[in-house]
Amino acid sequence: MAIARIVGEGIAALQQQQQQQPQIRMEPRINTARLKMTNPESFDGKTTTSFATWWKSVTKYLGFYPETGDQQKIAWVGSLLTGTAKAWDLHRYDTLGEADTWANYSAAIRAEYLNPREATNAQLKLGQLKYAGDIQAYFTEFRSLNNYARATGEGLQEKVDLAMTSEILRMRFSHNQEEFADDEGFLQATFQAGLQVERMKALEKVRKPPEEEDEPKKKKGMTEEGRKRTPQGRRRSEEITARTAPTTRPRELRAGLGKATPGPPMMKP
Repeated sequence: MAIARIVGEGIAALQQQQQQQPQIRMEPRINTARLKMTNPESFDGKTTTSFATWWKSVTKYLGFYPETGDQQKIAWVGSLLTGTAKAWDLHRYDTLGEADTWANYSAAIRAEYLNPREATNAQLKLGQLKYAGDIQAYFTEFRSLNNYARATGEGLQEKVDLAMTSEILRMRFSHNQEEFADDEGFLQATFQAGLQVERMKALEKVRKPPEEEDEPKKKKGMTEEGRKRTPQGRRRSEEITARTAPTTRPRELRAGLGKATPGPPMMKP
């Protein structure tokens, strides 16, 4: 009995100890692939190449890898340079070496190759850009030019309004009575209005015009007098008149009408 009691007490103590220990939850293991971005194209330093476009792709790439250090950034950008731009990078490295910083390097390369007239040219092209029936194509070109033009606020909205048709403006105003809080809301509302107008025009093309729809009804309800006025109706009327008109007789025959026709001579008894 004593042994059974001791064993029972040991089991109870063990169960109590297990209940007091914290439960460890096993989280499901999720396999995640490490994403990679393709390197931007090279830059040769020529005026025919848009530095602003190239530099924007560089900064976007570096933003995807925020843990990159200054010296790594400088070396990586240098690997993308060719031609005169590569010569500029090597000269800077020979001058500053490891003392260079990313803030100074990025400011220096922008000052060296950013074309100050690029923004002016983009603003002129943005003002000349007009909607030509494809709202998607318009805004693709608009956003590309505005990367350099940097139009915002009233200036941006005025350029877009002047480029749109009256149908699109009426569609946008009918769905947006209040002022827009920001430029993106204005652009999205204009884009959606353009899509609606284009869909309506596409639908009108596949539908019959109203006059074509009413034509069978007019033909079905045409009166006898109306049919006679048409060329086919006139010919039909003439044919009916010719068949029903009395036959013309010679004048001599008409003169003898109504006289008694003499019979054979009577024989005397």
